[in-house]
Amino acid sequence: MRSSRFVVLAIAALTLPGCMQTGGPGIFARDSAPPWQRPIALPAALRPAPVAQPVVAQPVMAPIAEPQVIVPAAQPVMMEPQESGYMLDSGDKLRVVVFGQEGLSASYAVDTAGRITMPLIGAVPARGLTPAGLQRAITAKLKDGFVREPHVAVEVETYRPFFILGEVTLPGQYPYVPNMTVETAVAIAGGYSPRAFKRKIEVSRNVEGMTERKVVSPNYPVRPGDTVHIAERWF
Repeated sequence: MRSSRFVVLAIAALTLPGCMQTGGPGIFARDSAPPWQRPIALPAALRPAPVAQPVVAQPVMAPIAEPQVIVPAAQPVMMEPQESGYMLDSGDKLRVVVFGQEGLSASYAVDTAGRITMPLIGAVPARGLTPAGLQRAITAKLKDGFVREPHVAVEVETYRPFFILGEVTLPGQYPYVPNMTVETAVAIAGGYSPRAFKRKIEVSRNVEGMTERKVVSPNYPVRPGDTVHIAERWF
């Protein structure tokens, strides 16, 4: 009997230090939670189904349409015919410069015969020529025994006048103004008379020795030497 009690005490002495270790797997471990506080692992069949979170739809912003800009179609612009170059004639006053020849550089008027008269070379036809064409003609004459290498420049100093007749306040001859139109010519002549027929305006122009006449609009360009005629209204 005494030997059996001794065996029981020896076994208890051996197992007690293991149960007192910190963090051990025993039920009396120092840091382990008591059994009633431990989570209970349920089988998968008994676990509650997860609750689906409601999906909140985000508001969709409709794209803002850009305002449409309607561009009107371009209307064709009716342009009056333009001359390719100014033709010289009687009444034009020209400035002729011959570089290095002070005696030849001066202002010259185109006479009634359509010519200018210069020292050394005499009369040079100018009617029907452009300033550039007259420049070449003067150069050719100077080269013919007068100046070895002439350099000539010709420009219009004063344009020949224009004429306006008919139903205007002050008909007559007037100095030409660059970029003139029929409307500008009428203004220079004092405006329309009370009996002016503004829908019938005729312009006469000398083209290569022949007179051309045409009915034009008030914005038609007037050239030096032109004759503008304003018709009379009968009612």
